[in-house]
Amino acid sequence: MATPSKGRFITVEGTEGVGKSTNITYLCQLLQDRGVEVVLTREPGGTPLAEELRGMLLQPREESVSEDTELLLMFAARAQHIKNVIQPALARGAWVVSDRFTDATFAYQGAGRGVDLQQISLLEQLVQKGLQPDLTLLLDLSVEIGLKRASERSAPDRFELEKVAFFERVRQGYLDRAEADPQRFAVIDASVSLQQVQQQIDTALNRFMEASS
Repeated sequence: MATPSKGRFITVEGTEGVGKSTNITYLCQLLQDRGVEVVLTREPGGTPLAEELRGMLLQPREESVSEDTELLLMFAARAQHIKNVIQPALARGAWVVSDRFTDATFAYQGAGRGVDLQQISLLEQLVQKGLQPDLTLLLDLSVEIGLKRASERSAPDRFELEKVAFFERVRQGYLDRAEADPQRFAVIDASVSLQQVQQQIDTALNRFMEASS
């Protein structure tokens, strides 16, 4: 299979406990097996400053965090991430694989928190200047199962302390995004076995690479 020479931007999205970490590792190995240079990163985070902002965003705290504060911190971290990691990697022909990107903001802050989607779109235009993922893998799983999995792996962060209804809204927000942009999104059923999940990732990646070659 031919591998495109220019850099591509792949994001992996999903609610809590869908198996992003395991499957991102698998995805990166698939790309490396095809001779692709892969830059693995995450949001919020990816640079020293953006990681500091991540800590501020995820740390449980007594003080109530304004929805606007949360949104602006997300995009501040994203601005650093794009300038210092994503754009340089793509410019030299590397493929960037990011654990979450702006779809997460539309899902968590938009659908979850109820922030006006137009406000998010304005910040998206300001910070990204047209940059969008070439492919987004959305790992989809029932909220109940995902939260159970997440609770078994570590102490909850500030987002994971939210109620089930919040995550139901987030999940629906993701699915709405995928339905609106089926060319970019591949929805992966994460309720099946790991092998079956990875077969779906294989299929989605092969389809994308064939279309890009």
